[in-house]
Amino acid sequence: MFITGMCMLNLVGLQFAACQQQSSDKGKVAKASQISYVAGKDYTEYQWARIWDRQGFERPIEAFSLLIPKGWTLKGEIIWNAPGNECAGTNAWLNAQSADGSTSLQILPNTIWNWSTNPQMQQFHQSQPVSECAPFRQPMDAEPYLRNVMVREIGSPQVIEVTPNSEVVALISQGNEEGRQELMSYGASQVNFYPTALTATVKWANGDKGIVLLGVNIVESIVPNIYNGTFSKSYTSSIGNRTVFRYPGSQEPWAKAQMTAILASIRTNTTWKDGIDGFWKQVRHQKQVVHVGKIALMDRQTREMGDRAIAKGNANLKDMDQNMRSWEAKQTSLDKMQTNFIKTIREVENYRDETGKVELSSGYSHAWSRGDGGSFIMTDNPNFDPSSVLNDQRWKEMRKVD
Repeated sequence: MFITGMCMLNLVGLQFAACQQQSSDKGKVAKASQISYVAGKDYTEYQWARIWDRQGFERPIEAFSLLIPKGWTLKGEIIWNAPGNECAGTNAWLNAQSADGSTSLQILPNTIWNWSTNPQMQQFHQSQPVSECAPFRQPMDAEPYLRNVMVREIGSPQVIEVTPNSEVVALISQGNEEGRQELMSYGASQVNFYPTALTATVKWANGDKGIVLLGVNIVESIVPNIYNGTFSKSYTSSIGNRTVFRYPGSQEPWAKAQMTAILASIRTNTTWKDGIDGFWKQVRHQKQVVHVGKIALMDRQTREMGDRAIAKGNANLKDMDQNMRSWEAKQTSLDKMQTNFIKTIREVENYRDETGKVELSSGYSHAWSRGDGGSFIMTDNPNFDPSSVLNDQRWKEMRKVD
């Protein structure tokens, strides 16, 4: 086969151009690797962390997961208090903290207050020791609770600003109708709900600042007295989403971006949540009503029904293991509540990588994925390329999607 002079010249030219391109690419990589990028300043790498329920099922089951910056520590647990005692219920807490301890995310356990306008009930509770689980106190909306109660639990910071969160209130209200029907089946003639929620900015004496998220749902049950024709009002205040993000006051923009990335990533395992919801619903249905707010448990039947609900959850574990990560791409109402809280601070964006769609903070301009479904890097620096800086070609830039 003969090659003409012109063809030979073209081939040489193409080879030369290719060599020039390769040289240029190598130069870019070398230049990028020479730039000193600082983790936690120029970029933040996030990794999945998980909270496990080690008490309620036959074996430990993952309750929920969230993205935390690499190098942070995470502590937390699912707390079970069995039916029949004053603290009956399932609760959770967590504390995620940076390596130097300067920045932290704390989610406090939910709490409940009870109150009644019935003088006999008031006298009874006043004669009893103060309950740690469900104290007998008058109901309080979110802002008074923050200023008068919660601040003492988190080191007595000064409350700088309070913003009501109507989106969270709307989400709380969605679940109240089912609660209304259940309470009326216990003997309440009328049930009213008063949900409130807020996002607050606080400041500690050492200069640290913080963002507090809080939701309160007050349930008012009007209970008739069939013997004398009067009625009393019973109140249950459910205080939840008690979230505190603390950071150095000088790092506010960066800290808010971190907080948004963490809270937007929270994913609840629907198999776990369905199991515990089914258990406690069966518990409530087996209560013998003496008075709304003072109910005797039928322990044996309650346990039997609860065991069946847990057994059903255990039967789903095998299927869950085969699709363990699928629920991380979905949001339950609890996850949506966290998202609605942070919308008052900073919006979120949907990104896509090889493993699917992920909701991440819009506080960053660029997002990168390692393609393993568990590692992400977020940065505002358009020149930062982790594949060259970290010498790992598995890092790929993610694209924004609807």
